[in-house]
Amino acid sequence: MSELVARTGRHQQRYEAGRRLVAGCIPYKYTASCVDVDGSPKKVVQVLMISSTSGPGLLFPKGGWENDETVEEAALREALEEAGVRGDIMQFIGYYHFKSKTLKDEFSPEGLCKAAMYALLVKEELDSWPEQSTRQRSWLTIPEAVKSCRHPWMREALEEGFLKWHADHMITTSESEENRTGHLMQPRNGFD
Repeated sequence: MSELVARTGRHQQRYEAGRRLVAGCIPYKYTASCVDVDGSPKKVVQVLMISSTSGPGLLFPKGGWENDETVEEAALREALEEAGVRGDIMQFIGYYHFKSKTLKDEFSPEGLCKAAMYALLVKEELDSWPEQSTRQRSWLTIPEAVKSCRHPWMREALEEGFLKWHADHMITTSESEENRTGHLMQPRNGFD
């Protein structure tokens, strides 16, 4: 049993223009499980997805942004509560609008939500976390994650937000390596 406790309730929930404000992240890590053409290890990115408590398909950790925290703190909290991971927020990847079928209230009667999503580099995977009894976690390659996304807006966050940022980040990292060593390294995006 986890010593950490998940927040519940809506008494501190933030709203904006009839939309519930949500914070979430796409947790990721690198593995060196592939070998490049020249025989060197190739960095492969994997993303962490969690099972839904209300049906099939996989999700990225996300939840309500509350009044007593920054949006980044809310994203980190949701990653810890729902997926049992800690890490570093690397980049804001965008706002995504969606309609919740189950979370409607007096401030958002239509269930409209606005999610701020972040790329989260995972540094620690906990053995015990608040929602482990209701959620399974799975590390997936990008193609597997695209196929597994339950919600179109999460697929968009992955494909249009995370992948674009990651590709740009890998190019920037390669350019920094070239400046540091004087040698050009080929970007390895790990999305094959």
